[in-house]
Amino acid sequence: MQVYQSLSEFLPVANAVVTVGTFDGVHFGHRKILAMLREKALANQGEVVLLTFHPHPRKVLFPDQPAPRLLNSIREKTQLLSALGVDHLIIQPFTTAFSKLEYDAFVRDILVAQLRVESLVIGYDHQFGRDRKGNISSLQLLARQHGFKVIEIPEQDIDHAAVSSTRIRRALISGRVAEAAELLGYRYELSGTVIHGQELGRKIGYPTANLLPLDADKLVPAIGVYAVTVEFDEKEYGGMLNIGTRPTFDDGEISIEVNIFDFDGDLYGRNINLHFVERIRDEQKFDSVQDLIHRIAQDKVDSLRILDSQK
Repeated sequence: MQVYQSLSEFLPVANAVVTVGTFDGVHFGHRKILAMLREKALANQGEVVLLTFHPHPRKVLFPDQPAPRLLNSIREKTQLLSALGVDHLIIQPFTTAFSKLEYDAFVRDILVAQLRVESLVIGYDHQFGRDRKGNISSLQLLARQHGFKVIEIPEQDIDHAAVSSTRIRRALISGRVAEAAELLGYRYELSGTVIHGQELGRKIGYPTANLLPLDADKLVPAIGVYAVTVEFDEKEYGGMLNIGTRPTFDDGEISIEVNIFDFDGDLYGRNINLHFVERIRDEQKFDSVQDLIHRIAQDKVDSLRILDSQK
């Protein structure tokens, strides 16, 4: 798959089958849509072109509102789309100036002039252009004028994708990471840089790597203890992860820290990837540090059992 960091980098291809969207999560609902594009491209001896945006348009259009929490970083999305047969991924910077492009200019200057669209696969409820004034009806009219086809994604497929995204976010916010994995088709991932912490885990016999997420817009699952896998240096380890405030120590600040099984080394400044397997329990405050140590020992037993069952 070819990846372009803006529309200006893209060189037109023959019989381009194009879609436009965020495709956050690249979940089962999205995969049905992508399969439709792949089928159309094969039938026409064409190539699949996906135009997406970064940052998320809502972050630019509504800067005073909280930034949307995303299911994928750009890196993750790129890897997933490549595996699903997208030939060309264009990651267009979404700016205030870009948001003011009128819908007919978007069709004329981008879809037609730059992408040389042969077929546009788009949702029945898709809105585009300045103030989202463009819709499926105006697209069909402009398609006849400019000589390309519009293939409308059925309502049930779009609704299913929307429901899936909502369900995935709700599951993660509630800590139901196994349910999220079923809807995504893969384990939810969180990547970050290992930073210095208070080394409380080391003091009680369970050293942890403290993680600073690489993408500030990425959704972090609910506070709690999780069985996870950890990837770095092209190796995978088992681990147990705590997201929370470490109430037994009256810390107060939320941290993300993972105890990596069968590993003893220095990871400070390194990037690692976490994959959530299952939530074990809520975070809780213990009466003593010794009670906490006993509970962590049980958490490790539970994590190893869960991870072994997934092999």
